[in-house]
Amino acid sequence: MPVGVAIALLIAVWLVLMQNCPSAGIALTSRARQLHRLKNRTALPQAADFDTRITLAELLRPGDDTNRWSTDRAGRIQGEVIDVENAGHEATNCFNPWGRDVHILIATRKGASKSEHVVVEVTPPIRDWAAKQGMDWSEKTLQAQLVGRWCEFEGWLYFDVGHAEESENIAPGNPNNWRATAWEIHPITKITVLR
Repeated sequence: MPVGVAIALLIAVWLVLMQNCPSAGIALTSRARQLHRLKNRTALPQAADFDTRITLAELLRPGDDTNRWSTDRAGRIQGEVIDVENAGHEATNCFNPWGRDVHILIATRKGASKSEHVVVEVTPPIRDWAAKQGMDWSEKTLQAQLVGRWCEFEGWLYFDVGHAEESENIAPGNPNNWRATAWEIHPITKITVLR
């Protein structure tokens, strides 16, 4: 097969996946498919799914927290929104440049160091659901509405293994840490501005 035809075929496959990205994203291993499905959950957590021990203070508690929580549970946390930004392109979302997660960084106070930030994320499938409910959860709108505000976030717990070594709880003192923990609310299913 000529190289040009192979490249055109790959681009066509990518365009189809971009428009119809499965919950498993693009993954070569069963473990990666499982992690992508957790990130792309669309079921809303029910009252019995919430682990009431989850608070921002508990997520910030030092120590190896790899197995501290369960991805089968949901959490509800409050904190000050430090920043809102689009995540990078990732296999979970089929590398779709228009279908990126939105990272929301929260902390106990304005001016907290990066190693005191907790990440909560809006995913493309949940953003689409929110739009159908009349809520704009785009990066631009969330940036305008949330930064500097004290908010409550609900959603599924997720341990982001890809960022564990960049978290203070797993790699204490690492100068490249940009978060307190690899545990996230991901996806967020409810956002409430409290003040």
